[in-house]
Amino acid sequence: MLPCYMVLYLSSYKLGNRTDELKHYAQTHKKILLIANSRDHFTDLERIEKGVSVDEKQLSELGFEVTRLDLRKFFGKQKDLEKFIAKYNGFYVIGGNTFVLRKAFALSGMDNILLSFWSYPNYLYIGYSAGICVLCEDLHGLILVDEPGGDPIWNGLGYIHPIYLPHYRSDHPESKMVNDCVKYCKAHDLPYETLKDGDVKILNSHTWKRGS
Repeated sequence: MLPCYMVLYLSSYKLGNRTDELKHYAQTHKKILLIANSRDHFTDLERIEKGVSVDEKQLSELGFEVTRLDLRKFFGKQKDLEKFIAKYNGFYVIGGNTFVLRKAFALSGMDNILLSFWSYPNYLYIGYSAGICVLCEDLHGLILVDEPGGDPIWNGLGYIHPIYLPHYRSDHPESKMVNDCVKYCKAHDLPYETLKDGDVKILNSHTWKRGS
């Protein structure tokens, strides 16, 4: 029998074009946490709330019970975060800046928690844009689309070997910058995979294992 792993639903933008499959997961992974810390660097709070509310509504319409999780409340408190997460069995990690999100994962211990869940099939990870890039092994290929900021963390969680480049050749404001990222990856011999908006990859025990 093949081992089981946490299911990864990885979309270029929003929930993508395989939402019928998400409805199925809503029956077994109903209670889900929405994480929007990739937008912590934004200063327009009204814009942030509007965008997060749309993401929350779309997920709720599929049958999920959504609770927001602000990782900033758990910086330096990994044990408390572990206790909080124990009541849920899914995560929806939305887009923004990958490096900002990665730093929030590190400061809260969310990165360690997710790595401990990799062999648990009762957990579901849904992500788009930065929410999928943070799972990659090396984040250097993103520097032309996301500002790394001071003292960036260049390693992702390592679930995925090639860097995922979302919004490729899509009607998205960052699409041209993603083209530049493709050129950067080629020039620096960095493995990458492009995703167009609408594209979704669902990875599980039959298709992936951490570190492969």
